Amino acid sequence: MKDVHSEARLLLTRRVVERISDTEESWLLKHLAECTSCVAAAAETDNAIRRLRSIRVDVPEGLAGRTQFRVRLRAEELQEQRSTNKLLWVFGVVSWALGVASAPLVWRGFAWAGEYLGLPKPIWVAGAVLWWTVPILLAAGTVLLEKTAAREWNAGGRG
Repeated sequence: MKDVHSEARLLLTRRVVERISDTEESWLLKHLAECTSCVAAAAETDNAIRRLRSIRVDVPEGLAGRTQFRVRLRAEELQEQRSTNKLLWVFGVVSWALGVASAPLVWRGFAWAGEYLGLPKPIWVAGAVLWWTVPILLAAGTVLLEKTAAREWNAGGRG
C-alpha cells in the first residue's frame, strides 16, 4: 500500500514539471486541505522553484538567434528528406508495377537472346535475374549511403 504523503509529494513534484490529471489534482488539493506537513512540502517546492527562476544565467550574445537558425535549418532538412522519401516510394511502386507488367516480355527476350547466341540456359537465366536485381541493389545502396551520411552529419561530422 502506498504512503499517501509520499504520493502527495510525488504529485507536487510532477505538477511543477508536467501536467497532472484533473483527478490527481483534485486528490492533491483535498489532501493538502487536511495535511500540514504536505502543505509545508508544497511551500518548500514553490520556494525552490521561485529561487531557481530568479537565478540569472548569462549566455553568449546571439546564442538564441543561432539556435533558432539551426533548428529551422534542421526542420527544413527533415521536410526535404520526407519529400525525397515519398518520391522514392512513388518511383519504387511504379518501377515494381512496370517490372511485373514487363516480366513475360523480358523473360522471352532473354530466352530468345540465349538461343540466338547459343548460350546455356543457366547463363541467360542469370542475366534475366540480374536484369531485375541490379537496379534494386543500386537503389538500396543509394538509400543506405544517404542515411549513413545523414547519421554522420547528425553525429557531429558536419563540414
